[in-house]
Amino acid sequence: MKVGIVGLGLIGGSLGLDLRSRGIEVIGVSRRHRTCEVALVRGVVDRASVDLAVLEATDIIFICTPLTAIAPTIEQLLPYLSPKTILTDVGSVKQSIVRSCSRLRSNFVGGHPMAGTAEKGIEAAQSGLFVNAPYVLTPIETTPPEAVQAVEEAARAIGCIVYYCSPEVHDRAVALISHLPLLVSAGLIETCLGEADSTVLQLAQQLASSGFRDTSRVGGGNPELGVAIARHNRPQVLQTLSQYRQTLDRLIDAIQGENWQELEEILQSAQQARPNFLKGS
Repeated sequence: MKVGIVGLGLIGGSLGLDLRSRGIEVIGVSRRHRTCEVALVRGVVDRASVDLAVLEATDIIFICTPLTAIAPTIEQLLPYLSPKTILTDVGSVKQSIVRSCSRLRSNFVGGHPMAGTAEKGIEAAQSGLFVNAPYVLTPIETTPPEAVQAVEEAARAIGCIVYYCSPEVHDRAVALISHLPLLVSAGLIETCLGEADSTVLQLAQQLASSGFRDTSRVGGGNPELGVAIARHNRPQVLQTLSQYRQTLDRLIDAIQGENWQELEEILQSAQQARPNFLKGS
């Protein structure tokens, strides 16, 4: 198998490292010559170029660009592809991406590896990033089964646990456990920055430890990604934010009314439910 990767950042670079470690030839494309050079030096790819034409003989191409660039990248790729070349993406929103990309290319398979860090760029790429990570595939009725199977085999080759669902269900689920935490985390940091007393804010920054670090991690990530997620998954993000606001109102009402039993029940419910969301961790 010969694999192409467009976008040699954290995800694309880590994907290249893991695929090459399994003996798969990897050809990478980046907009920047320097990224191509770093990718070669780090062993992320066998070959690298700023020219999409270098991918014309590949079997599968992973589009690892920002969300807004996925469909335009496929449009630019089309003149270089053989009819058998399979395209897939790694975007964290699937409904809008699958809809637009499947119109451009019948053997497009929507995909989303649930792995990453707060870092970005080729320098952040790391081996083993995907081991035991969920990898969601979202084929639709017109997706060729052989294309789906090929992407699944590549995902399993790098150690992922593969799940299947529709693009719509994916976006609803990921809005709850990925997109909402990103925005809530950013909101936490913004709330702290809104403290008018500079002495209090400075002390809070000095005292912040593991609890704040863990809760705020995703909010300190790539702002462009957060905006793209909100734009492409707007209905589901708004729905989950509304649900979260209702929960915050329940907490406020319980504390304002000194209803400590209700507050304890909410906290107990959260304590009991949390392990169900961490079974794969």
